[in-house]
Amino acid sequence: MLINNTMMQYFEWYLPNDGLWWRRCAAKAANLRDLGITQVWLPPAYKGTSQADVGYGVYDMYDLGEFDQKGTVRTKYGTKEEYLGAINAFHKAGIQVFADIVLDHRMGGDATEDVIAVSDSPINRNEQIDGEQRIKVWSIFNFPGRDGKYSSFKWNHTHFTGTDWDENSQSRDRIYRFTGKKWDPNVDPEKGNFDYLMGMNVDMDNPVVVRETQKWLEWYIKETHIDGLRLDAVKHISFPFYGKLLAYIREATGLEMPAVGEYWSGELERLIHYLDMVDNQMSLFDVALHYNFFNASQNRCSLRHIFDNSLVEKRPGNAVTFVDNHDTQYGQSLQSFVEDWFKPLAYALILLRQDSVPCVFYSDYYGNPAQGRPLVPNLGKLIKARRWYAYGEQVDYFDDDHIIGWVRKGDIEHEGSGMAVVMSDDQPGSKRMEVGTAFAGQLFYDVLGKCTQPVQIGDDGVGEFFTDARNVSVWVPRNAFEDLIINE
Repeated sequence: MLINNTMMQYFEWYLPNDGLWWRRCAAKAANLRDLGITQVWLPPAYKGTSQADVGYGVYDMYDLGEFDQKGTVRTKYGTKEEYLGAINAFHKAGIQVFADIVLDHRMGGDATEDVIAVSDSPINRNEQIDGEQRIKVWSIFNFPGRDGKYSSFKWNHTHFTGTDWDENSQSRDRIYRFTGKKWDPNVDPEKGNFDYLMGMNVDMDNPVVVRETQKWLEWYIKETHIDGLRLDAVKHISFPFYGKLLAYIREATGLEMPAVGEYWSGELERLIHYLDMVDNQMSLFDVALHYNFFNASQNRCSLRHIFDNSLVEKRPGNAVTFVDNHDTQYGQSLQSFVEDWFKPLAYALILLRQDSVPCVFYSDYYGNPAQGRPLVPNLGKLIKARRWYAYGEQVDYFDDDHIIGWVRKGDIEHEGSGMAVVMSDDQPGSKRMEVGTAFAGQLFYDVLGKCTQPVQIGDDGVGEFFTDARNVSVWVPRNAFEDLIINE
């Protein structure tokens, strides 16, 4: 029997640097299974620039918390042994593990080199602002603490395209492009050309780099037994690159290895173009839908049009929907946190519908004490409702700017399945919706508790389903209601 997949991003930016995260993951695996989570996306597991590195300041991708490098053996999250233990715990619980893969850049080099480079404008990388000059860059990566274990490959300036730091001038007012190198034209057009993001920019046009990347990913998959990939910053890497890498790794390992990429753009056309460039071999996070949610929470988007120009509307099979993530949190560079009042509505919109795989953010489920942020009320009930009852034909009632609804008519493979969902971004209201004659005479209850009186389904399969102001109600048959309440 097929069940609905639900991913959880099992980390956030402000986790404590105590080295206990992998142990916490292992301890929670069974709870997540019981909740209805089928996939977890874990943070980058390899050594960064320091013990406190969240994982995106990549230093050594072969060091998963095993070697004394950058002043630490463990990463922020723990040791390699603990990481492998967490993956094993998730697998025992029947949960797939997606690893965060960061290939765009390297940081924290072991030594400098003198390199000839030209300067490009930070705001338009197609504009050269200075001629050739000698600069000193942190481009040597020897990994002395690992001493060649797993790979003898060492990095130098020939493996990179450029950087934003000259050790001589101690300035970051320009982007340095190494002589003989060029920014890849097949990247996002923001800033003229958005090949360069940060640190030492990896040159994916260099066949030596491509081969080493293939070897590393083969090693990583075999070493850790991960099930899927979350690909970081794909808009900054040559668009055809990941299509070729995924094809290679699937053939080399014989694994399906599903992948979801982070292409941070609210413009649907750019997401569609990227998917076409990689031959639809991966999914993308639906950033366009995230911004629709953000705007709706600011009262700048009507509910009737909440899915307009979103990836899930145009390419549902390639969409991973989400409400927020570690980059949209307060204080982060992509801050666009959806307002608290709208989050239950947004999660209903991604969890209780038939299209895409939804991704739940750790901080929304558990809360975020570091920032004083509350958890999303009833999120656990929404996840469970998806797992057990969000099946069958979907019929939408998106006929009003402020009150919308939809039904799932259930199916015979999932006993007790079927539901009606109605939400409002303004005043209390209702929708008259048909759940089907199979439910004739039955009582439906709001599992979220916003409406206390049941709704009786008529002989025609129709009911009048209510919701409170600026809220969402999820109506399910009595047996499903009792099950969700008892097992909360």
